[in-house]
Amino acid sequence: MNGFKDISKSLSKILEKEDIKIDEPMKNHTSFEVGGPVDVLVTPKSFEQVISTVKICNENDVPYYIIGNGSNLLVRDGGIKGVVIKLCKLNKVSVSGEKVTAQSGATLKDVCKAALKESLTGFEFACGIPGSVGGAVTMNAGAYNGEMSQIIESAKVIDKCGNIKLLDREGLNLGYRMSSILKYGYTVLQVTFDLKKGDHNKIKSRIDDLNTRRSEKQPLEYPSAGSTFKRPDGYFAAKLIEDTGLKGLSVGGAEVSKKHSGFVINKGNATAKDILDLIKLIQERVKEKFNVDLYTEVRIIGDEKVNK
Repeated sequence: MNGFKDISKSLSKILEKEDIKIDEPMKNHTSFEVGGPVDVLVTPKSFEQVISTVKICNENDVPYYIIGNGSNLLVRDGGIKGVVIKLCKLNKVSVSGEKVTAQSGATLKDVCKAALKESLTGFEFACGIPGSVGGAVTMNAGAYNGEMSQIIESAKVIDKCGNIKLLDREGLNLGYRMSSILKYGYTVLQVTFDLKKGDHNKIKSRIDDLNTRRSEKQPLEYPSAGSTFKRPDGYFAAKLIEDTGLKGLSVGGAEVSKKHSGFVINKGNATAKDILDLIKLIQERVKEKFNVDLYTEVRIIGDEKVNK
């Protein structure tokens, strides 16, 4: 077998030709805009296709990786052996009363728009987070004193064998950047949020205010994966990095943002190795100065590039 590319023949029986790509550069599918090719990338359009893809991968002992829109993902330069299942085409959002149900590939921005249209409040904090619903729930994404655990009612997921499970809030076990989804390797298919009726103008004003604050304080003009590091207990990662004198530090095309030290950015020609080397350097320097361990919030997958 040439890598795991031959599995595309089996996948072509359940997916349309346009939804299967071979040797697809992952830099086209991550907000960091770096990463080598994956053997096979698929973009299923239904829950059934996701479940069938997972089962085919399992039956053929082919590793698979689930991604949303790649906003919290760093793929190494050597690429990925196996299959990437990108859920971007599962993006339907519906509203019933105070419940908003969204498929895993819907963006948080799309959910926010749907909630605003119906004057539902509670989702404002997430409007500027550049992620998908599935990824946000998996990591219990949060910002501006809000997080997914506060508004989620339930999630429909599949386990590693392709079996569907419905998890309520308790079953999701949401904590700081963690969940039972992450712990057990579940794949999110759909999420239902429990919001409240509010004043349309106040909701819109809150969204506009948070978006303005983000654009003023975060380096949104450069490719990145948002906050690079998790918040250490009792500290703020960005302040530790800045107080270590690392603001503006570069490795190749990667840089600690001069605008916000919590962001490692791609200045335009970075490799994944540049970013990873800079992350390691930050971790070492902060540990040396403050004896605090920084752990990455961004998900890192793939193989190192082998020099021939």
